[in-house]
Amino acid sequence: MSELTLPSSLRDVELVKSVRTPAELRYQYTAGGATTRFLTGIAQKKILGERCPICGKVYVPPRGSCPSDGVPTREQVDLPHKGTLTSFCIVNVQFYGQAMEVPYTSGLILLDGADLPLMHLLQEVNVDDVHIGMRVEAVWVDDDKIGPTLESIRYFRPNGEPDAEVHQPGEQGWGALADG
Repeated sequence: MSELTLPSSLRDVELVKSVRTPAELRYQYTAGGATTRFLTGIAQKKILGERCPICGKVYVPPRGSCPSDGVPTREQVDLPHKGTLTSFCIVNVQFYGQAMEVPYTSGLILLDGADLPLMHLLQEVNVDDVHIGMRVEAVWVDDDKIGPTLESIRYFRPNGEPDAEVHQPGEQGWGALADG
């Protein structure tokens, strides 16, 4: 291991070896137009994406512009509340203040009609049974608890549909990308 060289003002200071929790970070988030439209839709139990007028891709949650074409995405797309699990992570580590019992699963869900997956929790399924291609559906909070937050979708669960084929990035090779 190489030797660490500190500035002279820090040479006699004790190094940080750990951080005690709870740690807290307070911030305020101001949503832009696209995020406001998305969260307003969530409060009405709608999942709204936005379509790029050039490439036609649908982004959810929308950011207001297409990252590929750099143009505004103003066309709203009402997406179904179901999709395909494209990637997942089984969480086995407990953290301070965690309400979820471990292990639990977080996954990327490609909603039907969308081109970018949405990250959310998976429940009502044993972690050993979670797999790429699994068809899932949104489970919403009770109507009296719904609001303009992604937490209004409690989680996603398997919906019983047959698995979908999922193509992973790079699966077709560089030639397929160059050929369009």
